[in-house]
Amino acid sequence: MNRLSSLFAALFLSLLMATTAFAADKVNINTADAATLAASLTGVGPAKAEAIVAYRTENGPFRSADQLAEVRGIGLATVEKNRDKIIVSAAPAAPAPAR
Repeated sequence: MNRLSSLFAALFLSLLMATTAFAADKVNINTADAATLAASLTGVGPAKAEAIVAYRTENGPFRSADQLAEVRGIGLATVEKNRDKIIVSAAPAAPAPAR
């Protein structure tokens, strides 16, 4: 019985590590800073990453990965290269002001 428990524990840990590694390759374009965008997206360096953050600041959160193509310097080819890495979810709400 102890051997079976050890086997299940090893299997669980393996799956947990694989899931964590997979999630690490993804980047939320609505919350990531410029350094994270530049490090995570193929064909996006510091200048383009700053342009993404500036666009997001001026226009609000992205609604889709395709909307990245509206950022100066980012084309549909860059979006396609990175589509599997991009997560688009709502930006966190701003905290309520202290009373």
